[in-house]
Amino acid sequence: MRPRLPVASLLLPLLAGAVPDVPEPWISAEECGERPLVEALSGPRIVGGHDSQVGAWPWLVSLQIHQVGVQFKHVCGGALVNKNSVLSAAHCAAQRKDPYFWRAVIGVHNLRKHDKHTTKINIRNITVHPEFKKETFENDIALFKLDSSVRYNDYIQPICLPSAHLYLYIDNETDCFISGWGRIAEKGKTSAVLKEARVEIIPSDVCNAFDSYGGLVRSNMICAGYESGGTDSCQGDSGGPLTCYFPSSSKYYLIGITSFGIGCGRPKFPGIYVRFSPYRRWVVSELLLSNRAVTPMSITLVIFLTVRCIVLT
Repeated sequence: MRPRLPVASLLLPLLAGAVPDVPEPWISAEECGERPLVEALSGPRIVGGHDSQVGAWPWLVSLQIHQVGVQFKHVCGGALVNKNSVLSAAHCAAQRKDPYFWRAVIGVHNLRKHDKHTTKINIRNITVHPEFKKETFENDIALFKLDSSVRYNDYIQPICLPSAHLYLYIDNETDCFISGWGRIAEKGKTSAVLKEARVEIIPSDVCNAFDSYGGLVRSNMICAGYESGGTDSCQGDSGGPLTCYFPSSSKYYLIGITSFGIGCGRPKFPGIYVRFSPYRRWVVSELLLSNRAVTPMSITLVIFLTVRCIVLT
């Protein structure tokens, strides 16, 4: 198994009857999940992926490690969730947790050619999920705290964090996407230009078949890609977001985080992603702890709302 890029969420049955509007994200009240420079579903849907448009995925972050001299190397992807926090995969930081060696590059399209809107920010703190298991990639989620707040613009926007109810409206017709700067083939080179691809959500029972992952996919994971292979994430895409678009809210939501897979693009071995839903409470608590501007009253209010949400879901 080799860690790699993002995939979609578990195929869940739709509720009987009419489908109500998709609920707004409860974690953040600010605007999120919008692509000001790109039409909602622009671009061809081709197997294997293609270059994205500039500004197509404004929440995508390149997490980089300091090399000899002044050089930095792209290691993993990430998703901007607010002005000073990036969600990524735990295995990305497993070998080097010291934030001193890391930086986040936001609003970038070509890693070798930064534009005037590209922002480079040091990392203040890295929080790896306390129950991350490197042997099985369970709980493969981490939060990177930025050293300073980023300013939103057309090229830099946060992704929406969904409520648990959102998963009820995901089916095989939902438009879900992966993106990243990882390898373009299993043993190929990485891409300096951001790539994107549409993926399908694959039921966990199909993914866990004896001729596929054979039980490696747990309930807190998601299979996404194509059973026939060809479109997938790969090394260098780890930590990047699996996002799905919901026309009822005209927004994109973070459904999964690129975690691991056997090979890249192989038939019957699609990418495996962290399913975001089980980690909502952990993410919220970490965001509160890392926000120095939060007052005791606002902490109490958000904890109350969180508990209410947990009880209702």
